[in-house]
Amino acid sequence: MDPCTLQICKTKMFSVSHKTVFVVDHCPYMAESSRQQVECDVMTKSRAQGVIPLAPVSKSLWTCAVECSMEYCRILYDIYPLDKLVNYIVSDSEFHILNSWRQEEQSTHELMSALAAVGPPNPREDPECCSILHGLVAAVESLCKITELQHERRTNLMDTADRVANRGRIICLTNAKRLMAIQQCDLVLVHIYPQGEDTLVSDRPKKEISPLLTSEVHSVRAGRHLATKLNILVQQHFDLASTTITNIPMKEEQHANTSANYDVELLHHRDAHLEFFKSGDLHMAGTSTRENGLKETITLKWCTPRTNSIELHYCTGAYRISPTDVNSRPSSCLTNFLLNGRSVLLEQPRKSGSKVISHMLSSHGGEIFLHVLNSNRSTLEDPPSISEGCGGRVTDYRITDFGEFMRENRLTPVSESLHDPSGKLPAERAKAQLERHTRYWPMIISQTTIFNMQAVVPLANLIVKETLTEEDVLTCQKTVYNLVDMERKNDPLPISTVGSRGKGPKRDEQYRIMWNELETLVKTHAGDTDRHQKVLECIIACRSKPPEEEERKKRGRKREDREDRTEKNGSKDTEDKSWQDSERLKGLLDKEDQESEVIKDSPDSPEPLIKKPRLSTEEVQPPERAKGPVSLLTMWTNRITVANSRKHQEFVGRVSSVNNKFELYQQLKEENG
Repeated sequence: MDPCTLQICKTKMFSVSHKTVFVVDHCPYMAESSRQQVECDVMTKSRAQGVIPLAPVSKSLWTCAVECSMEYCRILYDIYPLDKLVNYIVSDSEFHILNSWRQEEQSTHELMSALAAVGPPNPREDPECCSILHGLVAAVESLCKITELQHERRTNLMDTADRVANRGRIICLTNAKRLMAIQQCDLVLVHIYPQGEDTLVSDRPKKEISPLLTSEVHSVRAGRHLATKLNILVQQHFDLASTTITNIPMKEEQHANTSANYDVELLHHRDAHLEFFKSGDLHMAGTSTRENGLKETITLKWCTPRTNSIELHYCTGAYRISPTDVNSRPSSCLTNFLLNGRSVLLEQPRKSGSKVISHMLSSHGGEIFLHVLNSNRSTLEDPPSISEGCGGRVTDYRITDFGEFMRENRLTPVSESLHDPSGKLPAERAKAQLERHTRYWPMIISQTTIFNMQAVVPLANLIVKETLTEEDVLTCQKTVYNLVDMERKNDPLPISTVGSRGKGPKRDEQYRIMWNELETLVKTHAGDTDRHQKVLECIIACRSKPPEEEERKKRGRKREDREDRTEKNGSKDTEDKSWQDSERLKGLLDKEDQESEVIKDSPDSPEPLIKKPRLSTEEVQPPERAKGPVSLLTMWTNRITVANSRKHQEFVGRVSSVNNKFELYQQLKEENG
């Protein structure tokens, strides 16, 4: 069969869930009590004295089976109102088919009316005259009947009508004593027994009896246990998932001014959680296991403020919903609120960060849908330029290399004369070449070193070939030896420093990164041929350096560290050294001053030296550079002195002073003799 025909067949096949037949046992033993007590007096809060409370009642096995099967059908009709059909059969001394595959008979109202006409089982009827086999035989015959949708597909296919598959499922609710073999269907047998009794039938997991028959057995207590089991089965059979809406504000009936938060669980198609499964964010969405421990529910939080239906949101999907507990007050209030034309946004519960609104509840045409909102960048926006990068985050794509990659892998028509001796088709050879070229191909410049080096180009172009010649191996080995020579000469490498501070990794670390990446590239092709393996062995041999080479590299690293420290801390070290020298000089000067004071105060101390008078402005010379280290204070004082002396004429008294003393009014002394 050619691929086109196979694709047509797949589109016209019906899944097992297209037809579901319920076979409910109506024999006398189904009238037995389930022994689960139902309190009838729970609503009475205050009871007058002397009033005898109402005795609790218990439902029969038949009532439990009918209620739970109707809940199964209700969920199915809510989510799949058109293409999923149910046929309901009651079996006692004969079978009773309550509805057909026609679309107008597919509703819970039709089934409830038919069940009311059947009535409860008669406990006084002879059990030997009743058998569930009557209903099972009728169920198999019902599966053989064609539905309206199948008839439409067969009419469209005309001569290929046999390609429309006929599949179905039978769910049998009975009080079984032993298993029976049924062919050509998916058989789910649910054994119902009263509470307080031991079951005679054990659970059996789903087992493929034949290519067209699978069978499973569930043994369940009547009452809430049966309701939970069928709730799980309807999710498994129709690929449903559960979402729990939390923190729904709702006013209390007793206190109108107060409100409390409630939770409502909804069932829908599992594709509504597809984004969670793709991104792996189920823990962010609040996945939790329910009481039964078999099915999980995704928790979403009621988002305030609410939104009106007139607002437009970018939705990627819309799925019908059905409340798990349809009769509860929170479920009723939520559905009425949505059916009145309101919409509710739902957010993922997060402990920190901004809120992420992922879903929305809204009604259309009297039906409630769970809408999946796109929380990522919308595809309706203008796509980012390739120079900007995806989302504006990455800007260094290997655009030129990718263009060369596309040119090397172009597809062209091939004539029949060009036959490959290996017998591979041209399409297979093209796929194999594309696979070899993409085994290791970094997309970003900053993520690669070897593809930024011109010296590695010969090896990178040859290693992706399907087979290598001896000349190709020699070329690759020559490239490796050139890289070894570059490392010996300590040549720089084109290492990207994007996102890192400083000058990036050391030279030795750069070559280690380069060798690791080169070895990764060659390893992806080493298993192709022995000659590819030779290239890898050459790289490994060149990477294992002799001891003297390692010692030389270690000395080179130490020298680089010293140079880097000198370059980085050069000015700082100079200032520190000058400061230390100035402090040392200052200490020596202070010590000399103290000694000079001691000598001056002693009786044998000589006369102090006469200081030379200060020269005029023209004669002022810059201070001589002191021998040895000079303090920062001395350097600054000398500089200020020289600068000030150039700005004004020196005071005559200071120039003519003797020992910094100048006698005033000398002319008067000369006149008076």
